[in-house]
Amino acid sequence: MSRSVRSMPAAAAATAVALAAGLLGATTAHSAASAAGADLPFTSVEAETATSTGTRIGPDHTQGTLASEASGRQAVRLAAGQRVEFTVPRTANAVNVAYSVPDGQSGTLDVYVNGTKLAKSLPVTSKYSYVDTSWIAGAKTHHFYDNARLLLGRGVQAGDKVALQATSTQVTVDVADFEQVAAAGTRPAGSVSVTDKGADPGGQGDSTQAFRDAISAAQGGVVWIPPGDYRITSSLQGVANVTLQGAGSWHSVVHTSRFIDQSNSSGGVRLKDFAVLGEVTERVDSNPDNFVNGSLGPNSGVSGMWIQHLKVGLWLTGNNDNLVVENNRILDTTADGLNLNGNARGVRVRNNFLRNNGDDALAMWSLYAPDTNSSFENNTITQPNLANGIAVYGGTDIAVKNNLISDTNALGSGIAISNQKFLDPFSPLAGTITVSGNTLVRTGALNPNWGHPMGALRVDSYDSAIEANVSITNTTITDSPYSAFEFVSGGGRGHATRNITVDGATVSRVGTVVVQAETPGAARFSNVRATGVGVAGVYNCPYPTGSGTFTLTDGGGNSGWDSTWSNCNAWPQPGSGNPDPDPARNLAKGRTATASGSQDVYTPGRAVDGDANTYWESSNNAFPQNWTVDLGSTQPVRRVVLKLPPAAAWQARTQTLSVQGSTDGSSYSTVVASKDYRFDPASGNTVTVTLPGGTNLRHLRLHVTANTGWPAAQFSEVEAYLS
Repeated sequence: MSRSVRSMPAAAAATAVALAAGLLGATTAHSAASAAGADLPFTSVEAETATSTGTRIGPDHTQGTLASEASGRQAVRLAAGQRVEFTVPRTANAVNVAYSVPDGQSGTLDVYVNGTKLAKSLPVTSKYSYVDTSWIAGAKTHHFYDNARLLLGRGVQAGDKVALQATSTQVTVDVADFEQVAAAGTRPAGSVSVTDKGADPGGQGDSTQAFRDAISAAQGGVVWIPPGDYRITSSLQGVANVTLQGAGSWHSVVHTSRFIDQSNSSGGVRLKDFAVLGEVTERVDSNPDNFVNGSLGPNSGVSGMWIQHLKVGLWLTGNNDNLVVENNRILDTTADGLNLNGNARGVRVRNNFLRNNGDDALAMWSLYAPDTNSSFENNTITQPNLANGIAVYGGTDIAVKNNLISDTNALGSGIAISNQKFLDPFSPLAGTITVSGNTLVRTGALNPNWGHPMGALRVDSYDSAIEANVSITNTTITDSPYSAFEFVSGGGRGHATRNITVDGATVSRVGTVVVQAETPGAARFSNVRATGVGVAGVYNCPYPTGSGTFTLTDGGGNSGWDSTWSNCNAWPQPGSGNPDPDPARNLAKGRTATASGSQDVYTPGRAVDGDANTYWESSNNAFPQNWTVDLGSTQPVRRVVLKLPPAAAWQARTQTLSVQGSTDGSSYSTVVASKDYRFDPASGNTVTVTLPGGTNLRHLRLHVTANTGWPAAQFSEVEAYLS
């Protein structure tokens, strides 16, 4: 669902949880039913914790960058010939890798097990990435990552080494999931096999009619999808009173961008244990490019599915009462992972894993009728790259319980409880909205439309006042780049958020404030304990000015956030207190850059845009040349990293330069004397310059006097770091 957002002045403005959090190098995916997140069959290892000859990128929370969309906000960039080697955390025979390659490129990763190269390689492509949604205010090109899986053909044990090596193209590796895939399941007695009806398990023939014939013949029974790859060229309709069952999501694979498309069904549909892989490469909201579009009917179920490369996993309208969606993987969708779009009663969405969704990962939207008595429980969600991890837009008696959500980006919070209607008729929040036992890690984002951030957990009276009872209990919020709890009227009209209780929360390391109150209303806080608060405990500045007050009632047991931000004419910046949410960030990225000259479109700002493939080039044949960046404030810079594009076409060259610094932008001193620096594509075309003792400077200048590869100064990225 596209995001309609306001324009609001800035002045108004334990290992069970570590899977997506990036807190441990190898993280277990298991969690008990009462803990946050899903009980998953794989164990993830972050690339930045592995051994590598590549370059670590991040952390970064800046919209539109590779690091900001990565798990843990960090990843490892591999040039051709470079590798990352993982220590396998568990018995496994398969791996799934989240990665990114430059736009328009494809290639492979060679795979090594304990030093031996496998005959099979892992294909990588940008085909499903770099999505543009220009009709969504504030959106930039996003959806940089993709997932690719491989059966290793052999078993590996805990402690073994699996290495991935880039071949012909640059690959950024984010995370690897190691899994022991069970043998293929066997055909249920009495089932109707799609191959008996003419389906081609080799993937060459069109199996659409075979699937339709099998469904018709198996009414009240099971359609069996044997191991193989099947191609369907048009959607299935009239599906009811039948089970479609595969031999396992690694064994039975259906290739189609539209699996089921029907406006209603009498129900009793079971979809289980196979994969549906689409070919959706862009988001077209008018196209039903979904695994399920419309309705499965009452008392249906979806389980054990691998759903990938579609627009939406499940876009559910019509009657879906008592639907259960559990134990699935929904990856790389260009829009929502799942959306209950009205008329959902008694629906349970639980124990699913969602990664790299291009809008809300899980959403309930009460259009035409309210979603009622439905829940999102024990799901693990990571890297929704445009909107929220979980969003509830209206509805009655909804529960969001025991979910683990990490690394939201751009226009989203970890959890949003909202009266944003998008269209009419809409049913606002009513009854009791239960938000309990959730863990949010690095969630919340800087909203480019508002000019200030959204919190990790947001209650939003966007189009109408919130009158429902919103109960938020036993919440864990860690490493939020901005605030923990936000109360806002996102439409900018100052609707109230009332009847809010927050009881039991552990807040660790937030960049700005614990409570971000921007709308009239009231909330009661009890047993909220905070440590590592970046700026102040509370920002309380309802918008528009004069629209009313927000009352915080102290219910007792609170600690660590008793201060209040005093200036409603200025938004608090992350890190203006303690701690900085990104202590390892690139200080130069996105800052204002100038130069003594530039050639054509190769302007100074290209050296601080976060993209190593774009570059600044000075006026030709006119040495010396200066390039300067304003870091925004005086900082103790210890390290400067200089880059040229990593493409092999950029042959080795040596640039002669000195590093200069200034605190006022007028008087410069030499920090590092002039010397030769060699840029070699074999080592990533990267040079690191160490500054003595942490040099205090605001303006960083590079004074270039020679370049053996071109008669001009050239940099694709200039990065400045505190350590």
